[in-house]
Amino acid sequence: MKKKLMIALTAVSIAVLFSSCGKIPQAEIDAANVAIEAAKTAGADVYVAEDFAALQDSMRAVNENVEAQNGKLFKNFDKVKEQLVVVTQLAADTKTKTEVRKEEVKQEVAALQTEIADLVAQNNELVAQAPKGKEGAAALEAIKGDIALIEASQTEVTDLVAADNLMGALEKSKASKEKAVAINTELSEVIAKYAKNKKR
Repeated sequence: MKKKLMIALTAVSIAVLFSSCGKIPQAEIDAANVAIEAAKTAGADVYVAEDFAALQDSMRAVNENVEAQNGKLFKNFDKVKEQLVVVTQLAADTKTKTEVRKEEVKQEVAALQTEIADLVAQNNELVAQAPKGKEGAAALEAIKGDIALIEASQTEVTDLVAADNLMGALEKSKASKEKAVAINTELSEVIAKYAKNKKR
């Protein structure tokens, strides 16, 4: 009787041991998924794409490990739990990195807008100084049109920033600056050439 009781207790202990190790850590999995979703909502897939891809790979590895354990007779999810702690922390870090990067992009856009405003002001002054000959008049009208487009794009950039589309705002700002610099260079060269010819 005593022997049977001992065997029964041992069997129960083993069952408890394996059931504690063999239960899928669903709460931890859910917490990790929530943390990953929070990082994505913050824009991690756009602003820190490589980090977000690594985060997704880590979670994929967890899911594969869960599947592997599910296929075993004696399941042990201890390793999975360890992985989930790492993934949840990685997701939080990725979200923080995203916020930092967004702030950097915002500052970069603001700096570009200031540069473009200065270039537009310079270009308007150069247009006034540029030679107004027969051919020059048509070219200057085209340049004035380009300057007006650059100014309009600045309003669009402000709208994009307000809509939290910072990468779109950055791309548009870079394109506008490039165009403004090209106009500045063209006008400066024309004015210098005209002044040189005038001296002859």
